[in-house]
Amino acid sequence: MSRILVLYYSSYGHVRTLADAEAEGARSVPGTEVDVRRVPETVPEEVRQQAGYVVDDTPAALPIDLENYDAIIIGTPTRFGMMAGQMKSFLDQAGGLWARNALVGKVGAVFASTGSQHGGHEATLLTTQVPLQHFGMLIAGMPYTFAGQTTSEEIIGGAPYGAGTIAGADGSRTPAETDLAGARFQGAHVARIVACLAGSNLQAEAA
Repeated sequence: MSRILVLYYSSYGHVRTLADAEAEGARSVPGTEVDVRRVPETVPEEVRQQAGYVVDDTPAALPIDLENYDAIIIGTPTRFGMMAGQMKSFLDQAGGLWARNALVGKVGAVFASTGSQHGGHEATLLTTQVPLQHFGMLIAGMPYTFAGQTTSEEIIGGAPYGAGTIAGADGSRTPAETDLAGARFQGAHVARIVACLAGSNLQAEAA
């Protein structure tokens, strides 16, 4: 069995919805086991309530958990054109895994939610991939074989760099069906890559 982790942070539920779609897509590939986990919240509860953050009862992950998976699909909202601080804090705690090359050869992918079409959507997808490459992971995007990303008939998220959605300035938009289809596509795409790599040892010896 291939093991895939969908790891996300979500304030208002958009990324969590995409995470479930990513997991659904990955599970559609035979021989794939998927866990959905969130990163711990760093915002005080009082602030969360005032800001209207949604309650999330998804189990939280620990950085050490990452080495137990063949692939890690990361979801984050956009914060000023970059990943959310909660996700960055989580990844910053994975230095021990980096030091041991524990994630080398694993597949990594990213999806995101942004308030507006030009609010840093692609920048967030691309910059979130950077630490994954420092870990030595193999990056999977969302290729144009998912034709939904080229539509101009509606506002959609996603790019060749990963799936996504546009939440609207007030967060009132929910992921479009095209967005969810893109997330399912990406999850399955990652799972198929992992299946192809199964049995291969890509962990390089330190030079």
